[in-house]
Parts: sequence; C-alpha cells; structure tokens
Amino acid sequence: MAGYTIKNLKGVDDAAQRFGLSPGLEARYARGPLECEKLGLTYFRLAPGFRVPFGHRHHEQEEVYVVVEGAARVRLDDEVRDLGKWDAVRVAPETVRAFEGGPEGAVMLAVGAPATQALGKDAELIQGWWKD
Repeated sequence: MAGYTIKNLKGVDDAAQRFGLSPGLEARYARGPLECEKLGLTYFRLAPGFRVPFGHRHHEQEEVYVVVEGAARVRLDDEVRDLGKWDAVRVAPETVRAFEGGPEGAVMLAVGAPATQALGKDAELIQGWWKD
C-alpha cells in the first residue's frame, strides 16, 4: 500500500442523497475513500437557510469545522454563533452541534479525530434538536 491517497472530494459518495437530505445538504464522508487511519474528513455544502434537521455529539471524536465558502450559523449546546469564510470552530466530543446555511449557503470541511469505525458507535443523533 502506498504512503498516500489522493481523492477528489466531489467524487466521494454524497451520503445526504441516501438519507433524503438533498438538495439542502451535501455530505461527502472521505475517511474511508482516503484510507485515513487516525482521522476523518468530511465535505459539507449547506443550501441557503438549510438547517440540518438533527444535532449530534460524539463519545470520543473531537471535530474542527472550517467554512471555506459562504457563511453559516452553528448551535453549540445552547449557544448560536455566526461563522464566516475561513472561520474554524473546534467542538469537544460531548458538545451537541448543528449547522444552518447562511444567506448564500456554505461550504465546509470537517476534520475529526480519532477516526471511528462507524457513526452509530461514536455519534449520537438528536432529531429535531435545534428549534427556534
């Protein structure tokens, strides 16, 4: 096996389509396709005003989200914060989080470590968590 892997993130399967969250959300989980051993990487695209319909937290995985295009809002436990281009937010595993696309939408990258084998083993999804 080579000591590197190259993948175009837009060529990774869009999980949001499988879960009926498209076209509001695009979510490309690249940990497997990149053969990551110690971290995960995800590409997200949020449509303008689209709010992820669930919050989530982890048991082990710490995450950093970076807005690379547009703007977004994030709810972190009971606090809502605005994020702009190149803003990065680190989220501790136990903090519940969810995102909403800004007026032009947002493109974000998320990096998490340690890599976990399956979403159901490390993450807890909380449906309908962010309500105004």
